[in-house]
Amino acid sequence: MLNEFKAFIARGNVMDLAVGVIIGGAFGGIVKSLVDDLIMPIVGAIFGGFDFSNYFLPLSSAVNAPTLAAARAQGAVFAYGSFLTVLINFLILAWIIFLMVKGVNTLRAQVERKEKAAPEELPPPPADVQLLTEIRDLLATRPAA
Repeated sequence: MLNEFKAFIARGNVMDLAVGVIIGGAFGGIVKSLVDDLIMPIVGAIFGGFDFSNYFLPLSSAVNAPTLAAARAQGAVFAYGSFLTVLINFLILAWIIFLMVKGVNTLRAQVERKEKAAPEELPPPPADVQLLTEIRDLLATRPAA
């Protein structure tokens, strides 16, 4: 069983998947920062100048805090602003991945078109056929007897 596990880990696609997950996690952090630090403040300014992630509805009469973190400490809240932030984060990430896949597919299509457009070179004839061709050509150049 240990040998099977080693063979599984040694496969190239498993390592590619691991690299993809690590890069995806780092890329997710970049997109989260983009949404939290650049996009949501602009959206918040458009919708009243507040931090969009702090929009919530209290589900308990005991909740009267102005921020989401403090409101959660007081009781149950419906944190729709936080959800919208995560939703926008997801949509941006999905859009970027879509553009990346589309770009890769375009590059693949261009490579395939170039390969199809390139003329196929015929392999050289075998040595015996080449020798017979040379003999034929020599006989054709001899004067007739």
